[in-house]
Amino acid sequence: MSALRDAVLSAIVALGLFGPLVGLLTTSGERGLSLTARPIAIAVVVGLVFVGRLLTLSWRGRTRRETSEANRALAERVSHAGKYIAPVLLVAAIALPFTGSRYYIDLATLVLTYIMLGWGLNIVVGLAGLLDLGYVAFYAVGAYSYALLATTFGLGFWVCLPLAGILAALWGVLLGFPVLRLRGDYLAIVTLAFGEIIRIVLTNWVSLTNGPNGISGIPRPTLFGLAFSMDGGPGSFGGFFGIEPAVIQRIIFLYYVILGLALLTNWVSLRLRRLPLGRAWEALREDEVACRSLGINVRNTKLTAFGIGALFGGFAGAFFATRQAFISPESFTFIESATVLAIVVLGGLGSQLGVALAAMVMVGGLEALRDFLSFLGDQMHSPLFAGIAGELPLYRMLIFGLALVVMMVLRPRGLISGRKPSVALTKVKEIPAELVAESRG
Repeated sequence: MSALRDAVLSAIVALGLFGPLVGLLTTSGERGLSLTARPIAIAVVVGLVFVGRLLTLSWRGRTRRETSEANRALAERVSHAGKYIAPVLLVAAIALPFTGSRYYIDLATLVLTYIMLGWGLNIVVGLAGLLDLGYVAFYAVGAYSYALLATTFGLGFWVCLPLAGILAALWGVLLGFPVLRLRGDYLAIVTLAFGEIIRIVLTNWVSLTNGPNGISGIPRPTLFGLAFSMDGGPGSFGGFFGIEPAVIQRIIFLYYVILGLALLTNWVSLRLRRLPLGRAWEALREDEVACRSLGINVRNTKLTAFGIGALFGGFAGAFFATRQAFISPESFTFIESATVLAIVVLGGLGSQLGVALAAMVMVGGLEALRDFLSFLGDQMHSPLFAGIAGELPLYRMLIFGLALVVMMVLRPRGLISGRKPSVALTKVKEIPAELVAESRG
């Protein structure tokens, strides 16, 4: 009865919060704006809150021992399944362009960009334990570095890519020096300020960045010097292979470029994690005082984490610039940093597979849900499903917030919360989340 009463109160609160947001729709007519009530939509939301609260209370009703055993069992199952999930995802990613659908290729390209950003931030937050809320700054530095080098000096993408990454890594190290003694909330505030400073500088330094107007005409990458132009002349991809030029060829090539960059990020991260540097990152994350007592240079450990994480952010920014062919400061707001950080937290700190799955759910899940609702609307000839599908983007951030709340209640340490030790003398055993959280891992 107490759980039922709590769920009813939660539903009443949800009615008060979401009633104006979801239950009322502003429509324009001959006499101006008017409000249209949507009782079905608000009833669905309140019902979901009621059921979700009941499930949450039943989950919390378990003892700590039962929760610990369930988390350990789930971590072992996920670790075992990851041996098969990762190869399946890789094969699916390689074979996706053969579907010929530009929509899915563009969506997969966007998902892979966020996966790469998530893996880069995972080095800073997941492995080193340094809360970074300004990661979008390195994303912006990489994008503007490539755009300025390519448009000013006429350099190609493959020449500018390492330069953009190096410049972003340099800014990462510069950020690391002032925050060497900061932890937790203070570190988050300083990195957040750094991200906003970069965006404001990009907006106001008009002579260099063109200010809020952005930079256009950014060159596209080439395949061994072959441009993906539509004229099909000499020096183009279509002219060299004797095929009809098409836009989908460039789209597929860009998709494989970001796939290769993401796989490179994953491979380097996994290799670094097994090296002494990676183990120093994890020691720093668990206990900085104990890390110092072991003789580990904390200053260099933090700077390398910031620098290497920023390096991959710069790579992703350079790819974003060449894919869009236009960038502006509005593309690098705080919401991008929050999205990438949410991907890392939802996936599980330090988990490569978890970050990839979280990015697929957060970035591609909404699109998949919208397509499914549109398909149901077409098959059932119901305008209700089509209307919900059309309005889903309006509630994108609300859905993200609800997903974060649900995950923090059910899986506080993320989707894949357990982890494997980097070095083991005997058989490798999965470490559950509660041991990692209590610095006993």
